[in-house]
Amino acid sequence: MNATTRTEQRAAETLDDPRWPAIAARDANADGTFYYSVATTGVYCRPSCAARLARPENVRFHTTREDAERAGFRPCKRCRPDQPPLAEQHAAKVAAICRMIEAADTAPNLAELADRAGLSTYHFHRVFKAATGLTPKAYAAAHRAHRVRNALGRGETVTDAIFDAGYNSSGRFYAEADRVLGMKASDFRAGGSETEIRFAIGQCSLGAILVAASVRGVCAILLDDDPNVLLRDLQDRFPNAQLIGGDAGFEKLVAKVVGFVEAPRIGLDLPLDVRGTAFQQRVWQALTEIPAGSTVSYAQVAEHIGAPKAVRAVAQACAANALAVAIPCHRVVRNDGALSGYRWGVERKRALLEREGKA
Repeated sequence: MNATTRTEQRAAETLDDPRWPAIAARDANADGTFYYSVATTGVYCRPSCAARLARPENVRFHTTREDAERAGFRPCKRCRPDQPPLAEQHAAKVAAICRMIEAADTAPNLAELADRAGLSTYHFHRVFKAATGLTPKAYAAAHRAHRVRNALGRGETVTDAIFDAGYNSSGRFYAEADRVLGMKASDFRAGGSETEIRFAIGQCSLGAILVAASVRGVCAILLDDDPNVLLRDLQDRFPNAQLIGGDAGFEKLVAKVVGFVEAPRIGLDLPLDVRGTAFQQRVWQALTEIPAGSTVSYAQVAEHIGAPKAVRAVAQACAANALAVAIPCHRVVRNDGALSGYRWGVERKRALLEREGKA
C-alpha cells in the first residue's frame, strides 16, 4: 500500500467515525465525551476547539485525555483540554458571583462583578445571563426583594427590612413595593391580613375550578377533582389574607374562565395579578405568546427568553404557575413532543391541547 493510499484510508476512517461531525461542528456538548489529537501539531483538543479544522487523515480519537497524553500528545493551549470544560468553569464563576451578590450590603456594579470573575463586562454579562436566565442587575434585585420579604415575614420593622436588604433609601423601596411584594409593605408584614382575595369555585369539563382575584386582578386559577383541595391550596397561598366568597358578579368571572376552558379560541382577556420572581415572570410572559393550538418545548422557551441553558429553570417556572389556562403552561412539552410536568395532571394537559387543536 503506497503513502497516498494509506493517507486516503486514514481520512476515510476519520470521516466515517461518528465523532467527526462533533469536531467539524465544534460541538461543546461533546466536550468530555472524547478528545482528538492532530499528528502534525502534536497536540490534543476538545471537540469544541476553535482552532482551524485539522485534516481528517491527521486526526486520532481518544477516550480520555490520559490516553492522548500516553500516546505522546500535549494539551492544546487554545482549548485547554486538561482544564475543566469551559461551561463548568463559567458555572463555577457564576455561582461564586451569585454568592458575592447575596453577601453584599449593596449590589456591586457590573464592572466589579466582571473583574471578580476575570472576564470582560460584555462577556461576563452574557455568561451570567446564560447560566441564570437573569442579568446580574435583575438577580441582585430579585435577591434584595427576597431579603425584604423574609425580613418582614420575621416581624422586623419596615424601615429595618428596607435598609437591611440593601435599599439605599426608603423612597426607592416604596416606589417598587407593590411590584416586589404585591401589596403595601405594612400589609405584607402583617402576613397579608389586610389583603382581600375574592374567590369562587365552579365546575367545568376538567373537574372543579377555583378562580381568585385581588384588587389588582386574577391571582389564581386552580384545577382539581376535589373542591376542598382547591380551597386548601388557596389558603396555603394566602394564609393571612381575607378570603371572601364571590358574589353573583364575581361568579360571572368564573363563568368566563370556564367558557375559555371549554372553547379556548374565544380568548381570555383578564387583568392578572401575577406574583413570581423576575425569571418566572419572564417565562410566564413568553407562555402567553404561544398561540392556542400550538406547542413549544421547554428548550424553545428558554431560547426565546435569552437563557438557552436554563431549561430546567423554565420547567420549574411552569410548575410554579398558579394561573391555569390564563398563563398556558399546558402548551409546553418535552423536546420529543411528549406531555409531562403539568401540575394539574397530564390528562388535563392533553384535554386542553386536544380541544385547542380542534377549535
